[in-house]
Amino acid sequence: MPDMKMRAKTVASDSQQQVAPRPLRKRVREFYRQMWRPVASVVAVALAMLIIWHGINGKNGLLAWQQKRAEDRQLRKDIVDLQKENALLRERVERLKSDPDAIKIAAHGQMHYVKPNEVIVPLPPEPNTQTQPAGAVK
Repeated sequence: MPDMKMRAKTVASDSQQQVAPRPLRKRVREFYRQMWRPVASVVAVALAMLIIWHGINGKNGLLAWQQKRAEDRQLRKDIVDLQKENALLRERVERLKSDPDAIKIAAHGQMHYVKPNEVIVPLPPEPNTQTQPAGAVK
């Protein structure tokens, strides 16, 4: 309690006295001395946020990495599928080189060769089964 009375007296005595204005240099120096830490903190936080944003959205950031992983998985799947297809085609080529029955089947199916006792009966193309509404125009 005595401190409060003492402070009140000093404040009252200070307000009664004429205080000479401090020079501008001292006021600026004091302002910088008080404000450099908060300003530096704000700058440090802003830089940290910029680095984090760049780490997520940058050219090689987290999002780009996830896209590249998905693309890698798809390409690996495509490679496996193509390897299976190549193996099947190699197998077919070997059969066509060595198996006379496979050659006959290929010639009969793809080149429309016929055996001496066969007759080819051409069938008309199947009609379009899709019906259009009465007012529809192509």
